[in-house]
Parts: sequence; structure tokens; C-alpha cells
Amino acid sequence: MEQDLVRRLHVVVHGHVQGVGFRYFTLRRAEMLGLTGWVRNCQDGTVEVVAEGRTQELETLLTALHTGPSGAVVRRVEALWLSATGEFRRFEIA
Repeated sequence: MEQDLVRRLHVVVHGHVQGVGFRYFTLRRAEMLGLTGWVRNCQDGTVEVVAEGRTQELETLLTALHTGPSGAVVRRVEALWLSATGEFRRFEIA
């Protein structure tokens, strides 16, 4: 079943997403969902997320990233689905 498939999700979130707690929002969501990977602010003002876990949990995280925390204004979300590598042990802010 595809829902149980372990995959990697690479996301770039555009908009007013830095300085509003977006990384901590993502960290909390990922930890609640049992995902591994990282989130970081990028020089161009975007937030980048790499997460691995079951498809269903990754889809839940992706839905949350379209909104973000209360101070965020998400304008665009780029998502790329990849094969999981299993390289992460936990989710962290990079």
C-alpha cells in the first residue's frame, strides 16, 4: 500500500516565511508525525525542508507547510517526491 511506503519529500517554501517561527513550526509538526530530516532558512528568503517517513505523514506535513505558523504568508510551495535514503535519525533545524 502506498500510504505505508517510506519516501523522501524535498520542499521549498516561498513567501514571508523567515522570522515568523516557520522552522520551529515545521520541527514540531515533523516530530509529531514521526518524520526524520531537517528544515533550514535559505539565503534567498525561502525555507527548505527535507523529510523522510511514510507517505501519509509526509502528505500531512506538506499540507501544514502550505499554511505555516500564524505570522507566515506562504506564496508558493515547491515539492519533490524522492526515494528515501534512511540517512536521518531524527528531525532537526539545520
